[in-house]
Amino acid sequence: MGIIILHNKIFKIIISTIVICLLALLYLAASKRLNRIFIKKYSVYGIDVSHYQGKINWQMLKEQETGFAYIKATEGSSHTDKKFLKNWEHVQLTGIIAGAYHFFSFDSPASSQAEHFIETVGSLSGKLVPMVDVEYYADKEKNPPDKEQTIAQLQEFLHILEAEYNKKPVIYTTYKVYHRYIKGRFKQYPLWIRNVYYPPFDIDGGWQIWQYSDIGKTEGINSSVDLDVFSGTKEEFAQFIVP
Repeated sequence: MGIIILHNKIFKIIISTIVICLLALLYLAASKRLNRIFIKKYSVYGIDVSHYQGKINWQMLKEQETGFAYIKATEGSSHTDKKFLKNWEHVQLTGIIAGAYHFFSFDSPASSQAEHFIETVGSLSGKLVPMVDVEYYADKEKNPPDKEQTIAQLQEFLHILEAEYNKKPVIYTTYKVYHRYIKGRFKQYPLWIRNVYYPPFDIDGGWQIWQYSDIGKTEGINSSVDLDVFSGTKEEFAQFIVP
């Protein structure tokens, strides 16, 4: 009898696990479908890429009417994305409006990070304002960096780039980082929020760019790619271009 009871318990655990997994999959599928429904109200769509996307056929992206593209340039104080120079050169041959972004390091001085970005990217005249990607990496989610120090370092980084390009950079971030470091502190900067599960209705003051998918598929890129949408019109998006 004991063996039968044990088998029944194991069977119930297995069935419960399967049901939970199926419900999770259904939730993810429904949420991503919800995002696709809500983005239809917007008119400016774009992508953000790095070396993870491999070789990119920019001309094919142009033919699909890609509205804008942000390309990873730098990370921390010394790292340069290995695909940046090639992507930066090729995207400019297509006429796609492009911008460069920096992956912010919690472990490097803001000043040296900003200098590295500026030296790598150079002039942005006629291109999009710079973007700084602020998100957890490695063990940072489990061991979040000091709040006040991070805020001060990010503010210094933004000030340096704003002084260089005479435009306010865009802040890209996730929900967890937004609520710990960004919310209520950087309202003067355009916000790019990542939420691939549901529309970001709950962002104070709204958002300017929304990453609505991290598994996008598009001709010209063989791997998955981040898909993004701008909250305003094409005319309003033009304000993001550096003079």
